[in-house]
Amino acid sequence: MSWHLYILSGIFIIAGIFHFIKPKAFMRIMPLYIPYHKQLVYLSGITEIIAGIGLLFAQTRFFSIWSIICMLILFFPVHIHMLMNKKAGLNLPKSILIFRLLLQFGLIYWAQSYL
Repeated sequence: MSWHLYILSGIFIIAGIFHFIKPKAFMRIMPLYIPYHKQLVYLSGITEIIAGIGLLFAQTRFFSIWSIICMLILFFPVHIHMLMNKKAGLNLPKSILIFRLLLQFGLIYWAQSYL
């Protein structure tokens, strides 16, 4: 197994853990039209952790990769909301917010490269 896969796995496991450490930060960046902020923050955190762990095992890798790709696509509205809403943008510079949005495409490409 490639060391790159361990890094991708670690990114999602750590990101998922942060959903439980700092849930309010994740709720703050969600668009208001999305309901159940707290529940979705925890659900996405659990999903990220499970998908990250699943990348490490050949039997679950395919499902985990597709789970990650779907999550990254579903997260686009959050990144757009952060870019368009100053409060949701966490006072980050626009260049960082644009980079984070574009990074989604890189992460999707990275994940699909293991299919």
